Amino acid sequence: MVENREAGLPSLLGYPSVDTITATLPETSTRENDVALLALEKRFNALAAELDRDVDCLREEVGREALTKEVEATLARLAPIERAIIETPACTIAGLGVKAHHAAHVLSQYWKAPIDRIDWDARAVRLLIEAVCDVARTPLPFQT
Repeated sequence: MVENREAGLPSLLGYPSVDTITATLPETSTRENDVALLALEKRFNALAAELDRDVDCLREEVGREALTKEVEATLARLAPIERAIIETPACTIAGLGVKAHHAAHVLSQYWKAPIDRIDWDARAVRLLIEAVCDVARTPLPFQT
């Protein structure tokens, strides 16, 4: 073992510890990426809320075919926003929170059952999403 002089910690195989590794992304790129993610999140949340309202209202007022058309139209408007959230790198905790919030929407079935009744993989993903949302102070899109 080699000691990392900067952090005063041992380092396996002589590699520097994580404490000495610095990000190479320029600060302006970091701000721009997360500003874009935060703007995408606002658009996503607005359309997701519209989708929820449409489903609730249309369920009572129209037949299944009209409901399906309305839902599909809203989902088509959501698709490019979701793709952009997935493809835009997160550079801060806030940006990571946007991605975790989106993942919770996509994987909402992981919250339908109590955590002790879902399989191991789903539990690991659910706990990771919840931890990221908690650190980012991003509420989950539903009650847990």
